[in-house]
Amino acid sequence: MQKKIVAGFVIFLGFMWLCTVISKSFYTTKLPIVDTTELEEKYIEHIVEAEGIVVEGGKQAVTALGGLRVEELLVHVGDRVEAGDVLFRINLDDLGDIIKKKQTEISKLQLQVNAILENQELEKQKKEIEEARAREDYNTTARQKNTDIGRAADVYARRMEELDEENLSEEERQAILDELQSAAYGEADAMRDRDSAIKEIERSIEDIRFPEASDATLSVTQTEMASLKSDLSVYQEVLNRQGNVTAPAPGMITDIFVEAGSRVPDSAAILMTDDSIPCQFKVIIDKEQKKYIGFGDEVSISLEGSKKELETTIDYFSESQSMPGCFETFIRLPENMGVPGLSGRLTRSERGEKYTCCISPSAVHTLDNREFVYVLREREGILGMEYYVEEATVRVLDQNDSWAALESPVLDGESKIITSADKEFGKGDVVRWVE
Repeated sequence: MQKKIVAGFVIFLGFMWLCTVISKSFYTTKLPIVDTTELEEKYIEHIVEAEGIVVEGGKQAVTALGGLRVEELLVHVGDRVEAGDVLFRINLDDLGDIIKKKQTEISKLQLQVNAILENQELEKQKKEIEEARAREDYNTTARQKNTDIGRAADVYARRMEELDEENLSEEERQAILDELQSAAYGEADAMRDRDSAIKEIERSIEDIRFPEASDATLSVTQTEMASLKSDLSVYQEVLNRQGNVTAPAPGMITDIFVEAGSRVPDSAAILMTDDSIPCQFKVIIDKEQKKYIGFGDEVSISLEGSKKELETTIDYFSESQSMPGCFETFIRLPENMGVPGLSGRLTRSERGEKYTCCISPSAVHTLDNREFVYVLREREGILGMEYYVEEATVRVLDQNDSWAALESPVLDGESKIITSADKEFGKGDVVRWVE
């Protein structure tokens, strides 16, 4: 009987163990399976890669006379042209009408100039005649007035002679003295009249000879006519070229501001590259990339279709006007390297600092501006030893696509940091760990 009891108890314990194993197996199959890693010592290398495009090193403007009508446009954006190639043609009928209008305007102005010159000559002749007549009046008046003075002086002299006679009575002497006084007054009046008449004539002559008021009509008209003649000569040159507007030098068409039937603007009609200036490589850098690239940094440039890389430095770097928050860099290319429109890639590698606590960036989580990692811990559970999850607050010192450098007072080289799991989990959850 006792043996049966012992045997039954053993069977019961075996059954309980089997149930425990089965329960534990069933329990563990429901747990998230996690992978872990340990902290490593690494250099945090930063690689900046950005797509770019080749742009012209400089542009030159092709201009034509503003207002002319375009007959035919012979180029498109992207076309390569050589010096002397015809870019577009001017409508010759329209040009002829403009030339005729210019010629008519010049003829009208010439008539105005001729009329002004003739009137000036007539006015000059009129003044000369007036001055000659005034001088003639001066001479005549002077002679007449001098004669009057002479006569008055003669009367005075005769009275003086009469006064010298001895047989004059007291009354006769007084009468002669009165006449002598009158003669003196007459001579003085004649001299005064002469001086007044001559001064008046002299002033008339001064008025005649005084310069006319300034009149800019002739100068303005002549200036307008000279300007029209200058314009006409330029229009005539266009006509002599049969209305052809040609490329001033070799290059590629980048912008066109005219079309058939439209009129040439006062500004540039066409913009084209200046082949005398090497091309540039233009790249847009975002805010994050800017942390690791800037003015003067060494970079590699590889252009589409070329296996050769260019090692150079960034010589221009500024904030983009068209893309706020981004930055533009222009890199001068060697002569004969690249053509506008060709794509390429800029690469810069910076080794960075060495850190002792580095893991994959995917293991770092952020919540409410707090950075942390999940750490695997071990404890005694109802079914024996089990693994559970704790959070460890960290600060990311630096990172790239492969590694994140951490700072944390609770992590060490033996800490098992969870990098992935087959199910969702959270702080305090029990998990399975497969070594």
